[in-house]
Amino acid sequence: MPTTELIPDKDALRRVGETVRARLAADPRVYKVPTEKAEIFAVGDFITPSECQRLMRMIDTVAQPSKLYDQDYSTGFRTSYSGDLNGHDPLVKAIGRRIDDLLGINGICGESIQGQRYYPGQEFKPHNDWFYTSEDYWKTERKRGGQRSWTAMAFLNNVDKGGETHFVEVGAKIEPKAGVLMVWNNALADGSPNENTLHAGTPVLEGVKYVLTKWYRTRRHS
Repeated sequence: MPTTELIPDKDALRRVGETVRARLAADPRVYKVPTEKAEIFAVGDFITPSECQRLMRMIDTVAQPSKLYDQDYSTGFRTSYSGDLNGHDPLVKAIGRRIDDLLGINGICGESIQGQRYYPGQEFKPHNDWFYTSEDYWKTERKRGGQRSWTAMAFLNNVDKGGETHFVEVGAKIEPKAGVLMVWNNALADGSPNENTLHAGTPVLEGVKYVLTKWYRTRRHS
């Protein structure tokens, strides 16, 4: 088994996992997806219909072909359009603080909220949100807040057909429903990366899909 020294931020991931786990367990709004493979939760009506409409308009103004650290749009791995929302906008600030409070994580550890838009045929193939520490980009990300701990992702609209978030190893497909917030722990209870958080944005078949995502680090994000 890998030692703590070989898994960067392992202790920090374990500690934040314990804190968030206890906070979510005490919140009656929170539904836990029934699986032992990963910690995945949902909160209905987390974002109001009017807020969803405003956020979708914001996404339309910033959306550009989505990028990955080691692949570009042309690979077809991630074919959505995305962009960071204005962190100074009062609504964006309010949503960010609402997510911070739900999880009990200091907002300084959060990355900028990113909006994503998927047209028919667009998708995000199976991936994990945590950083692969053997890759070159980790040298930079380690200095910018370290490993990703929790992911928060909100659906902003209902999708006519397709566009589910598919947790491949868990065997759960989450249908997009406007206002629903999904959160999951990218680590196991001991702080090591959880391979079972592998997930995909399945292709949209009819309609358009809008989501926003906020990732949290183990330290202040910069």
